[in-house]
Amino acid sequence: MNDKVFADINKIIERDSKATTYKFALLRGVIDIIQDNSPYITIYGNKVFIPTGLLIEKWMIYYYPILESQIPIPQCSGEKNLSFSIQFQKIISIYKNRHGFIGFYEDLKRNGVPKELNYEFHILSKQIYVAITKMPMKHIGYSINHRLYSIFSIETDRRKVKPYMFDINFLINNFGRFSIPTDYYQSFKFLGSFINGQDSLLFKWAEFSVNASKKRLSPEEVISVVVQNPITERDVQHSKKIFESELKNSGKLFCVWTGDPIKRYEIDHVIPFSAWRNNDLWNLLPTKRTINNKKRDKIPTPDTIEKHKKQLLFYWEMLDRVEHIKFQKEIYVTLLGNNSKLAWQDAAIKHLQQNCEYLISERGFEAWNT
Repeated sequence: MNDKVFADINKIIERDSKATTYKFALLRGVIDIIQDNSPYITIYGNKVFIPTGLLIEKWMIYYYPILESQIPIPQCSGEKNLSFSIQFQKIISIYKNRHGFIGFYEDLKRNGVPKELNYEFHILSKQIYVAITKMPMKHIGYSINHRLYSIFSIETDRRKVKPYMFDINFLINNFGRFSIPTDYYQSFKFLGSFINGQDSLLFKWAEFSVNASKKRLSPEEVISVVVQNPITERDVQHSKKIFESELKNSGKLFCVWTGDPIKRYEIDHVIPFSAWRNNDLWNLLPTKRTINNKKRDKIPTPDTIEKHKKQLLFYWEMLDRVEHIKFQKEIYVTLLGNNSKLAWQDAAIKHLQQNCEYLISERGFEAWNT
């Protein structure tokens, strides 16, 4: 294990494509298989080999309750659906009269699927196999290594045989193997339960509260309360009023990232809200709509901040004049700390650069340059 692998895992979680939940399901599945200490895991040299069928089984277990839910739980961006959702919902419908999720699991894991359902399960397993191998396995790690299949490698493809009996053994024996580097295997082995959440502080907190309530509460009820945050959404209204007043008084504003004069503008979170839930005045500055759309959830690099230092300081000093107490309190708490109030500008720029560098290099957020 090494620090680079941990940093890369962070980057994969933050940077790699999030058009669907496939990436999360793949990482969760691999971690669960490793945490189960599956006897089907084999290690040769610097590679660890795992049957792809074990992943297919995990995906079936993860997505069954999601697709069965009466409350829609989106798994894709926009109007798209999971590539296997129609076939899976067909099977879910059949199991409504076969003890539901529990009956499904028992047949898959222990009893074997009823013979009349072999075909339906085989179709579903092939669709999930394609989804796993052609999407997240192919693209995970691209943001780091700039090549496809850079972390997950398909070692052997699935066998094109029809199941005599469909169960977990059929999946293991007929859907090939994939591999990951041993460094990733070791990281998932020792820290996977924290990544997946079973041993996270929030989960342990909820577990304690459930036991203390003598099981009157459920973990879901406790977690829904524990994770509440007073800052739940972007709030730019106060900043908008300040900049509208400035525009009215001076007749012009300029884009903080281009310097171009603007009359129609949007309020940009310098450090994106998705990376840091912060609606402080110093973090909310006017920008062109086109620039805001390009920047979105990316983090400005230290060089970008240096390049636009003059524009950033212009707005910070303006905000300091207009809302001195609020501005100073916010910028000292989140950026300056114990730095002297006599020369806060340079210190604030430096700490902003340090925060952005940390979010890019350590947390894995995508960098943004102008």
